[in-house]
Amino acid sequence: MISRLLIALALMGICVAIHAAGMSWALRQLRNRRPETLQFWGVTGLFIFVAAWIVLLHLAEIAVWAVFYLWRGAMPDLAAALYFSAVTYTTTGYGDLVLPEGWRLLGGVHALTGILMCGWSTGFFFAVVNRLYESSTEVMRT
Repeated sequence: MISRLLIALALMGICVAIHAAGMSWALRQLRNRRPETLQFWGVTGLFIFVAAWIVLLHLAEIAVWAVFYLWRGAMPDLAAALYFSAVTYTTTGYGDLVLPEGWRLLGGVHALTGILMCGWSTGFFFAVVNRLYESSTEVMRT
């Protein structure tokens, strides 16, 4: 049981690394933008870019767990592994697919990882919106 918990923590660490790298890249991209010069469609495009990038990061993290489940024989095929990983990561939890008894502890850590990464993404998105709002109010004052 301890070894499988360590495996789950390693998978969580991989997800954190993916998210950190992806958020760092997005921050570098956003620094190059001048929010005070963006009009409606520019701001909308920026939000779409950030949302799409965040979703891609989550899909990569979902794929990490899915590949692991497939590799260890916990899921019968890639489609099932990706589906199970997505509904676990997002805490949807339909329950139509479940891990074999020896691997069930990973499901909980998997879901907690998804919650943590989604919370991080929400905070990042909020920071982008806040930065645009603050920039627009500064422009209005001048």
